[in-house]
Amino acid sequence: MTSPTARPGLAIAVLCLGGLGAALTQTMVIPIQSELPQLLSTSASNASWVVTITLLAAAVTMPVAGRIADLVGKQRVLFASAALLTVGSAICALSGSLVPMLAGRALQGLAMGFIPVGISFIREFAPPEMAGTAVATMSATLGVGGAIGLPLSAWIADSGDWHALFWVAAALAAVITLLTWFAVPHVHDGSTGRLDVPGAVGLAIGLSSFLIGVSKGSTWGWDSGTTWGAIALGVVVLLAWGAFELRQDEPLVDLRTTAELPVLMTNLAAVAIGFGMMAQSIVVPQLLQMPEVTGYGLGQSILAAGLWMAPAGLMMMVFAPVSSGLIRGIGAKHTLMIGAVVLGLGYLVALVMMDAPWQLLVASCVASAGVGIGYAAMPTLILDSVPAREAASAVGVNGLMRSAGTTLAAAVMATLLTSSTTPLGGFAVPTESAFKWCFVVGALAAFVGAAIAAAVPSVRRAGEGGDRVDAQEQEPDTVIAGQG
Repeated sequence: MTSPTARPGLAIAVLCLGGLGAALTQTMVIPIQSELPQLLSTSASNASWVVTITLLAAAVTMPVAGRIADLVGKQRVLFASAALLTVGSAICALSGSLVPMLAGRALQGLAMGFIPVGISFIREFAPPEMAGTAVATMSATLGVGGAIGLPLSAWIADSGDWHALFWVAAALAAVITLLTWFAVPHVHDGSTGRLDVPGAVGLAIGLSSFLIGVSKGSTWGWDSGTTWGAIALGVVVLLAWGAFELRQDEPLVDLRTTAELPVLMTNLAAVAIGFGMMAQSIVVPQLLQMPEVTGYGLGQSILAAGLWMAPAGLMMMVFAPVSSGLIRGIGAKHTLMIGAVVLGLGYLVALVMMDAPWQLLVASCVASAGVGIGYAAMPTLILDSVPAREAASAVGVNGLMRSAGTTLAAAVMATLLTSSTTPLGGFAVPTESAFKWCFVVGALAAFVGAAIAAAVPSVRRAGEGGDRVDAQEQEPDTVIAGQG
């Protein structure tokens, strides 16, 4: 059993800062993405891997980091994740060519394990009156960090050498590493067992192949054998991996627990809501930056577009305590449904309000409020449905499903935006109808997420030692401090 820390507020603040720092890396290179081929002396196709490799590493590492945390202790994995972020950022800062940049970006992606492990750890040391809001806030950092990363990195890149982006990230990560060591409680919450290394390798190969095929589909072409070959290989490997995991006494991911309806439906909802979150992050900045001569573009600079998007990121953080209150009052399931519906409404607002930057700001804030509410509810549903000894691994799988949703969104939005174009100065740019279809699809994804959330059965709460009791026997946000 874990002993409560004397300074839970400080520890929670450090974990949330760490989550923000890790999430920042997901979007920090987007403002300089078009310049990467020249900056790294490589082709545009090769330079696109600077973004892709971080997303792939993050998707793979979330369940693996969660399982390792369940075995060796969560504080140790948090510290190691922060250290990886520091090293990876420093390597990127020192890079002038593609290979070291990819190595550094991969390490930054591996640091994303900090978020699911931090979410599950909060339940162990935070007092009951703080745990609900803390979990909600920590979960929201996944969206907040990505949103504020755009204007922050655009401002840094616009004001000096692009390497400064990564030096700032390295300095922030170094501070997080030190704070994680000194302010986050060192507790003995590991369990006996072993790491399923073959399972980790199989998951990495299957996920990477599938997500590469999906993310590169718009570049390679959806009629390309390479695209579908990568996707098919990923599916085959993942099916074989699943069969292998079911035969293991100590699997990397307990698929039987994952297949239980509360966990399964929550994870499916995570795909839909992750899709909805990413869609606006891709579409709105492009519409803001589209030249005014098109008749529908808003002519904003990269920095201005990032600043118009920044309040949406803060909205996610603002709504974290709102989500916590909803979870206490009506339960995590209904809170997730509300979040998904609000997210969908944000897209519908954008569909009818896209004529001025302030209108897209309003739409983005509505959508982001939904993300903040929904993202906070998902880990609560997961933690309430699995044994304490599997908490970090289960939250990691949920994070993986969110990442799968964001990857699918990037592929679908790119396809929609290139499916209907108009010539402009020798280039083809998306038409107004293409942007509207993106908003429609984003809304549909969010409403599908709400429908899936409605199908989540009554959540069962994790008790001491992993025993579970019916949700109806406790208040919706009852938290037992000292699980593990």
